Amino acid sequence: MFVDKAKVYVKGGDGGDGLIAFRREKYVPEGGPAGGDGGKGGDVIFRVDEGLRTLMDFRYQKHFKAKRGEKGRNKSQHGANAENLIVRIPPGTILMDDDTGEVIGDLTRHGQQVVVARGGRGGRGNIRFATPNNPAPELAENGEEGEERYVVMELKVMADVGLVGFPSVGKSTLLSVVSAAQPKIGAYHFTTITPNLGMVEVGDGRNFVMADLPGLIEGAHEGVGLGHEFLRHVERTRVIIHVVDMAGTEGRDPFEDWEKINDEIRLYNAALMDRPQIVAANKMDMPEAEENLAVFTEKVKAIRPDIEVMPISSLTRQGIQELLYRTMDILESMPEEPTVEEVTEVAERKVYKFKAQNDNTFTITRDNEMYVVHSERIERMLKRMQMNSHDAILKLARTMRHMGVDEELRKRGATDGTIVRIGDFEFEFVEGSSYY
Repeated sequence: MFVDKAKVYVKGGDGGDGLIAFRREKYVPEGGPAGGDGGKGGDVIFRVDEGLRTLMDFRYQKHFKAKRGEKGRNKSQHGANAENLIVRIPPGTILMDDDTGEVIGDLTRHGQQVVVARGGRGGRGNIRFATPNNPAPELAENGEEGEERYVVMELKVMADVGLVGFPSVGKSTLLSVVSAAQPKIGAYHFTTITPNLGMVEVGDGRNFVMADLPGLIEGAHEGVGLGHEFLRHVERTRVIIHVVDMAGTEGRDPFEDWEKINDEIRLYNAALMDRPQIVAANKMDMPEAEENLAVFTEKVKAIRPDIEVMPISSLTRQGIQELLYRTMDILESMPEEPTVEEVTEVAERKVYKFKAQNDNTFTITRDNEMYVVHSERIERMLKRMQMNSHDAILKLARTMRHMGVDEELRKRGATDGTIVRIGDFEFEFVEGSSYY
């Protein structure tokens, strides 16, 4: 089964906690702090593996969590960093953040990788907080939480040549003739509902990858029929072979078919019209094909003189070899990777600005008799600090005093015994002293 879209949950590993420990050794009086730092959590990394061709695996495994770093150790030993979690994906995969729609990465080459969820930093042990004024601190940090997000994965088939055209014009038959691929072939529309890939041997030692893409109908750029499921894959191809039923076996006009398909491609992404295109005038073994070919070629050349029209018959193999030679010649004259502007809705360019970690802004609200303090800096400190020690509580009190929180609480009417909450942490306000 071919799967070209999936949604997964990823989470970087949490950092290891720092340790509060002291050196206790014979003949070493006042050994001092010896608690090491925690290790860094593992990153979740998506890496391209050219052996994969589908996102099928992500239908069964949708959660990827990296391991957390080890806790700090005594004797000033740091905890080990966790190993990164490597997730293999096929070439041509676009990764997008599900919440923001931002493109995280567009991976096309083997070995190319991107970090989709970073692991958290390890917490500092008490050896990091030693100062001349406090040479034996009972203070350590918890590990930072790893990043987490939902990632939408979209696969655009990586092929040198893409076969496009209306349903039942002979695309699958052509692929089966020129390669060892065995696509499903039937006498009804949408026989091909997923892309089929085949390696084509030209015959002179050269080869390329050809993709038989699902049939396209009018209105596809708006999602009609297979719509975007088809057009998504056209973007990756370097050369487009437009297969046209020159015999008009279904009563359609070949030139109108050609115009409608090109209109759908242009409306989806105008840049694709600059891609080299060859018209494969198929079914030339059928009656009226020769007459239609002359009229068709004249009309096409009047609009696009750069497009080559090559008569072929997938059934009798007429003109197949000439088509392959010409396609290979065009491929060799082009860069290996097509440059395509992604079709994404971006309202404006995102500007990232450095945000100082010591932001002293805060707000105070009231919840009945309780005062609730909102401050990113203090809440971040409470998450990181191990608040089960006297030194940690004193550090929190000093920070709040320097930020002016205690003075603002007094102005709001806080007195001895008033309950103050910050995040999940609650304590009593003590007038003229620290918070306990």
